Amino acid sequence: MRLLISWLTNALVLAIVIGLLADVHATDTGAVLGAAAVFGVLNTLLKPLLRLLTLPLAILTFGLAWFFVSMLMLVITEAIVGGFDIHGFWTLVEATLIVWVVNLILDFTPGPWQVTGRRRRRYRRT
Repeated sequence: MRLLISWLTNALVLAIVIGLLADVHATDTGAVLGAAAVFGVLNTLLKPLLRLLTLPLAILTFGLAWFFVSMLMLVITEAIVGGFDIHGFWTLVEATLIVWVVNLILDFTPGPWQVTGRRRRRYRRT
């Protein structure tokens, strides 16, 4: 269930990016769903490794290096998924910022997308 929610949340985020930026295109809904799946896998598997490898640079740049890691996730997604295109460097920068802002909003909005791996503690009544 968590995987489905994560996938649909990524699809929503990418659809918002496509709706807001004229130079981001998807040929159809399948391309958006495919991009969401690839983006989710990259963010789950590759991004943590890249963040660890770039930690010294991130410390020196006060975290700016990790913005470029996030940009790279979108670049790789675009390269893998046919029908999902981001045209231009500045469009990529804007798309990365939008993904960040939408995820920030979703983090503070109650809903099923806030499912985490942590189990909630159950308290017994005494």
